[in-house]
Formats: sequence, C-alpha cells, structure tokens
Amino acid sequence: MQTQLPAKLLSTGQGQEADAILRRCVHCGFCNATCPTYQLQNDELDGPRGRIYLIKQLLEGQAEGKVAREHLDRCLTCRNCETTCPSGVEYNRLLDIGRERVESLVKRPLHERLLRWLLLQSVPFPKRFAVGVSMARKVRPLLPKVLRKAIPPPRAAAIGEWPVVRHTRRVLLLDGCVQSVAAPEINLATARVLDNLGISVVRIPDGGCCGALNQHLSGAESAAAFMRRNIDAWWPYLDERSPDRVEAIISTASACGLQVKDYAHYLRYDKQYAEKAASISERVKDVSELLAAEPVANVVSMAGSAARIAFHAPCTLQHGQRLTGVVENILARCGFELVLVKDSHLCCGAAGTYSIFQPVLSEQLQANKLAALQADAPAMISSANIGCLLHLRQDAAVPVKHWVELLADCLIPE
Repeated sequence: MQTQLPAKLLSTGQGQEADAILRRCVHCGFCNATCPTYQLQNDELDGPRGRIYLIKQLLEGQAEGKVAREHLDRCLTCRNCETTCPSGVEYNRLLDIGRERVESLVKRPLHERLLRWLLLQSVPFPKRFAVGVSMARKVRPLLPKVLRKAIPPPRAAAIGEWPVVRHTRRVLLLDGCVQSVAAPEINLATARVLDNLGISVVRIPDGGCCGALNQHLSGAESAAAFMRRNIDAWWPYLDERSPDRVEAIISTASACGLQVKDYAHYLRYDKQYAEKAASISERVKDVSELLAAEPVANVVSMAGSAARIAFHAPCTLQHGQRLTGVVENILARCGFELVLVKDSHLCCGAAGTYSIFQPVLSEQLQANKLAALQADAPAMISSANIGCLLHLRQDAAVPVKHWVELLADCLIPE
C-alpha cells in the first residue's frame, strides 16, 4: 500500500511504525474472510482491510473522524486477521495508533466519556470493582440490559485454602482484576494443580492490573503506568541471585498474558523500563505453556476426567499468543473427550468491554458461538480467559468453567 504520511508524523517512532505496517498490506482481502464483524455487517469498513484504509486516511489527514471512530469501535481486536494475513500485517499495532489518533481528533458524546471513565476508574482496581459489583447486584433491575448481563453472579461458596509455598520450583501468578473478584477459584485451582506437580505459586500483593483495559480504551499513558508498577513489583523475583527467584510469570487469563507479553512493545521507548519490559515479556507464559511441558496426566484421575468438553479457544490465546491446540492437547492427555466446535477461530463477542459498548454485535457473536459450542451436546464448556468465560456463562445451557478447574476437580489425592 502506498502512503503519504506527513513528514512531521514520519519523524516519530509511531509514524514510522504505522508507515511500515501500512506498506505491508497488499489489499488481498484474505483478512475479511475471517473477520467476525465483516461476516455480520458485510461492510468493507467493518473488516480489517477497510479499517486499514480508514487509519491510513486518518494519519494522512483525509478521513472523517466520526466515521472512522464508528468503524474502529466495532473492531473486536481479536487478531483473527493477523492469523490469516499472508503479508504479516500487524493490524493490532496499527489499530492502537488509529484509535489513539481518532480520540485526539473527535470528542465523544458525554455519556460515552462518562461510561469509559467509570470503567477505567473501577475495573482495573479489584477493591473498587468488588464494591461496584456488590452495589450493582442490589440495583440490578434498574440497570440497562447490557449492564445487567455484565454483572458477574455471586459465588456459591468459599473457595478454600491456598497451598503453602513449599517447593524449590516457583512461579508468579497474576491475580487479575475481574478474575480476582468474579472467579478467584480459577487461580486457586491453578495453584493446586501446580503444587501437585512440585511447583509453588507466589502471589504479589503490590502487582496490579496488566493495563489491557486502559490500552484498549485508548488510555496509553495510564496503561503504561500499570505496566511500570507491575515491573517494579515483579522484578525482585526475577533476579537469579534472589532466594525468592521464580522461573516464570504465569497468567490464567489469556488476555492478561497477551498484554504482558506485549510490554516490550509498549515500553520500547521508555529509557528506564524498556530493557526490563523486554525481559518480563520473555518470562511470562500462559498457564497452558507451563503445563504442556509437565506430566499433568500423572496427577489427574482418568476416571474422574472422562467427560465431553467443548473448548472455546479465546482469540487472545489462539490469534494473539498463537497457542492453538495447546490446551486441547493437555485436556486430551488427561482423559477428557473434546467435541468438535464449528468455526472455532471466531470470537465469542466478549472482547473486554466490547459487550458493553457494542451490545448488538456482541450478542450476535455470543449466540453463534454458543450454538457452535453446544451443537454436539457437551457436558460442559471450558475456556481460557475470564472475559470469555463470564460472557458465555450468561446464556449457556451447560456449565462454563476455566479449563484448569477441570484438572483441579480431578486431582489424585496426595
């Protein structure tokens, strides 16, 4: 693609990055074939190729800001197009740049600005989020449908005791913002499974949100602040000379894991943090990457795990982290029967806050995904990301659990 970006923009790192990405695009349209919103809307501007043109025009000063914002807002950031693209176009990087530009050009309506502010002031902070969820449950009938559906249900019971740190092998485990409030049992299950494999989980109270929510809502500076805070909290545990040294940083939410893997990119121009961010990105793993190399089947009862499971691979796992098939192989090794899921590459419609800001499209994608997941009558649906899990759980006809919980439910007593 030919570009004519202004010289002032091309003198910046962001401008050079955008120009390089734009020039890789060859207009082939393969990306549209796997884009969830293009399939629903059948509109060129609601597919990656059209959005790339819009971003190009934005950067060249030719696009109408409100039109560009409408179509960029409809993007799920699922990265399906990156998996499909034969030219290696880093669409996600370009989308960040385009969204940041459109936010600087066009002021959003007051109600949108207020909702975005409320989300940014509550969701990344677990204590605030917990209070907000508790209050929202009390006034649930008075809330709009989209917010009623987004409220996590209360837990049925206490989650139990965490294993003590007792092994030489240790990992840090991200608590997560939404997950630590809505489903803390996921990380407890992970700690139990790893403990049975001789790996202790270390939790860091000084850590915080990974920064993904802020990044996706065009809050690059606040996202970077969360990243720096986490790096400061985690860094002492990565020092090889420390008695508390861990071998990796583990995430059970694929969206959070992907965000941390991108720290090296987001902080690449930060003189104080760039090197540390690169090291952090190299050390973070989705929990499936760790368990894939461990004898998990040795600690799981095959008799207890014999169940038909429909696995939903989150976009952040399969298109972002490129870990397609890893979870499925672990579950199969442990005796679970995995049903075939049609169009497993497509997004479920959760996509962070997408279900709040784009409820119509989100509900269509959710309905399509649940139909595909439940077509072969599984006993349960499992996923690898808290957002997808809560989104699917809203209307699923069968239980929806994190896949590590399935392993923990079948652990052989020590």
